[in-house]
Amino acid sequence: MAVLRFPPNDRVIEDEAEIRVSLAALGIDYERWDLSRVGADASADAVLNAYAVEIERMKQRGGYVTADVIDVYPETPGLDAMLARFDKEHTHSEDEVRFILAGRGIFFLHLGDEVVSVEVGPGDMLRVPCGTTHWFTLCEDRRIRTIRWFQDTTGWTPNYTGTGVDADYQPLCFGPTYLGARANTTLSA
Repeated sequence: MAVLRFPPNDRVIEDEAEIRVSLAALGIDYERWDLSRVGADASADAVLNAYAVEIERMKQRGGYVTADVIDVYPETPGLDAMLARFDKEHTHSEDEVRFILAGRGIFFLHLGDEVVSVEVGPGDMLRVPCGTTHWFTLCEDRRIRTIRWFQDTTGWTPNYTGTGVDADYQPLCFGPTYLGARANTTLSA
């Protein structure tokens, strides 16, 4: 389940309902979806078929025209270059929508004068609206499998802000090791 953090005051939210409400107040959609429909090693087609109802609902809701499954492992060729495209502050000209099937990652959201972060994991669905300033990185296991939605079949590209604010935040995930060491860890450099 997601973990939401507000670094300036080290506020951490781990309750699903509170995360949903807090993110909605920031213009970000968050939901939890059932993971029991397909096995962890199911093909992309099986995943898309298993979640066909939700995929269509999201398409209607956001004007998305296509959805796919991306599967990233530490051994994925070109992984460092792929991650480098998205770990700098940027925006997109369309929404970034992800339903996490496996692995974990962290979205940093630069909203006004505040940066918040949300770690996503299996079962989390997050929609970051177009134009939202953000960046993303994988957690320490460098693994993620997700359904992605697109409003344009050519996909999206990052529009970098060049502010450098992302350099002030370390890619820290909040899993079990974080939760035990929260008092000794800082997100902001």
